[in-house]
Amino acid sequence: MAYGEWQNANPLTTRQQVADLVKGLLQALDTQFAAGETGITLGNTCAHYGPDIARMEGLSRALWGVFPLLAGGDTLPEAEKYLNAIRYGTDPQHPGYWGDTGPYDQRLVEMAAYGYGLALLDGRLTRHFSARELENLINWLSQIDDAQMPDSNWNYFAILVQMGFKRAGLPWQREAVERRFAMMEAYYLGDGWYSDGPGRPKDYYISMAFHFYGLLYATLMADDDPQRAALLRSRASLFAADFIHFSAADGASIPFGRSLTYRFAMVAFWSAAAFAGLDTFAPGVMKGIVLRHLRWWFDKPILDRDGILTLGYAYPNLAMCEDYNSPGSPYWALKTFLILALPDTHPFWQADELPLPALPAVRAITPADQLLVHSEGSRHAWLLTSGQLELNNYVNTEAKYTKFAYSSAFGFTIERGRYGIKHAACDSMLLLSEGDGYYRGRRGCDSVQTSDTHIFSRWSPWRDVQISTWLIPCGAWHLRVHHIDSARALHAVEGGFAVMHQPGITAVDERDGATLIASAVGSSCIVERSPRARLAGHVITPPNSSIMFAECAAIPHLSGELPPGEHWLCCAVAAGVSEPLSPDNAPRLTLTATSLHVSGADGETTILI
Repeated sequence: MAYGEWQNANPLTTRQQVADLVKGLLQALDTQFAAGETGITLGNTCAHYGPDIARMEGLSRALWGVFPLLAGGDTLPEAEKYLNAIRYGTDPQHPGYWGDTGPYDQRLVEMAAYGYGLALLDGRLTRHFSARELENLINWLSQIDDAQMPDSNWNYFAILVQMGFKRAGLPWQREAVERRFAMMEAYYLGDGWYSDGPGRPKDYYISMAFHFYGLLYATLMADDDPQRAALLRSRASLFAADFIHFSAADGASIPFGRSLTYRFAMVAFWSAAAFAGLDTFAPGVMKGIVLRHLRWWFDKPILDRDGILTLGYAYPNLAMCEDYNSPGSPYWALKTFLILALPDTHPFWQADELPLPALPAVRAITPADQLLVHSEGSRHAWLLTSGQLELNNYVNTEAKYTKFAYSSAFGFTIERGRYGIKHAACDSMLLLSEGDGYYRGRRGCDSVQTSDTHIFSRWSPWRDVQISTWLIPCGAWHLRVHHIDSARALHAVEGGFAVMHQPGITAVDERDGATLIASAVGSSCIVERSPRARLAGHVITPPNSSIMFAECAAIPHLSGELPPGEHWLCCAVAAGVSEPLSPDNAPRLTLTATSLHVSGADGETTILI
């Protein structure tokens, strides 16, 4: 079925309709899954761990959809093929054996699915295995007990295996669970937030990993570990009050960070919250977030003509993927279908679907150094952020983590080449060059301060160039203020949000000190507020540079020359999906030696500097 037909054919309002969606996704996989095989081949692209492990990954990730269906009482014709794959894959004497694992092994990641199945199905899974087959499964999974792994959310994979053993009535090691939880406690930042390891970012891994697995544990191990279960639930409740701001009214979420090809795993947290009976929000609110999100995704071209999830975000796009994304990687999105383990009679399914509650225009998330901003009615959601950097330097790290702003409607663009502003992904960035066509922007931050009214960061694109940046939300707009102290002569380009460029449809209005671009999907505007005026213009990026659409993107920008010395660069930026934008409505800024005074439609703010 073509992607555009999903929404009309399946409105995704009931448990049965959601189950039918998952079964359809699994049926498409089944055409690539030969009986007797221990993996699924879904394409010829490669991850850093090679094709054999990628095939095992493809099969394992499908199980995130298989197991909740079975736990919820659904029948699945393909189930026996998956059981055989597990039998053969964990048998050292079988030619399809998944093999012994080594340090930092991708197969350790995939073990989480098997712990999940054992825990969710109790003894209903193990009864399908003979004594020898069960011993093989235990031995293969037990490799994770003392495995060398990244100091990150990977620790939860070992916990899920032990939880699966315990729930299935198999020997388990409580001390292994305690050790892994103790390691992860070092990443807890407060207010429900973790970092994904020491000094690492605060992205969707906090929701779809830390809290997703934590709520599974809190629910399924509540009797065995009540104190920790209560702690995990408490932290998840705190997190929920922040995380709801990542959702827009139409079901979209704000794309930010790595692993965006996991797509609707963005709302897996809410599925786990429903599974755990978390009461931070009413069941109907959580139901609305999950189901609107699924509808949003299945109105996008994310499936190929065979019904297989593609690599990419809102369309197939290998350029934005990570080194660890194989053709089967996107199926981690199936984590969201934990809600299928809940029966039709559960309050989640019985509740009327509710819209997002009324949310404040700005939500400061201090542990994550983010300000979440919503337009009226949450039609558009975006975040302002500083201080995020993925230390592993994955592909397009700067684009995914270090821009000033990220949008539920407009996403962001990725760099497509090293030379020239056209390829440099200048949206929501201040890019600087020495006049040679090679640009640098903000990467790491030397310091960051987050308050209810703004985010401040200090950064240095060169050792002899120091920049202080203030990001200030102001109604539908935000202001950016940069103080630059440079020993070099620089060319500066600062971009607004990127919108779709369609010749004959997209309209560009360039005037002194402002550019407004109106497209079929919304508008983007940047307005000069610097003491020293820059030239207003725009750039058209190559196709496939936006994560949201395959067409070229249009980015309004301001540019100018900066001689060595001190400079102030200031601008107002906005984007809207339905609200009309006008440069005349941009907030204004008054600079003094000690303060930034902002005045806009929503009032006035003074920020001391």
